[in-house]
Amino acid sequence: MIIDRLTEDMKAAMKAGDKTRLGTIRMLMSELKNAKIAKGDDLDEAEEEKILASYAKKRKESIAAARDAGREEMAGKEEQEYSITMEYLPEQMGEDDLREIVRKHIEASGGGMQAFGLVMKAVMAEVGSQADGRTVSALVKEMLS
Repeated sequence: MIIDRLTEDMKAAMKAGDKTRLGTIRMLMSELKNAKIAKGDDLDEAEEEKILASYAKKRKESIAAARDAGREEMAGKEEQEYSITMEYLPEQMGEDDLREIVRKHIEASGGGMQAFGLVMKAVMAEVGSQADGRTVSALVKEMLS
């Protein structure tokens, strides 16, 4: 479970005095605990990954917003949090592998832009947090047109 790894890594960050890592890990644990409370039951690993992927996506958006505002120091801090968060997520799927999965689901759906929603749902169910939804959406649109 990811929460167990986070707990161990939090202890190590405390001992090492790594404030950035400690703060990020505490935030990730908070996100997971809030989701557990909302669900009313323990989270499985897939649910934990989904929550951390959502947190990573927020960090990525914050990096872009900080850069657009000319706040490089803030962007650097967000990049550190993003990279720490990504350590707890599965490795991102390569574009070639992703294209193959999209192609398989397009063939199964019969193709055409009307199948976009079905293909997206099927692909995201298969890849989970190994691919960003925006990337999958762009590939599906490209391959359907």
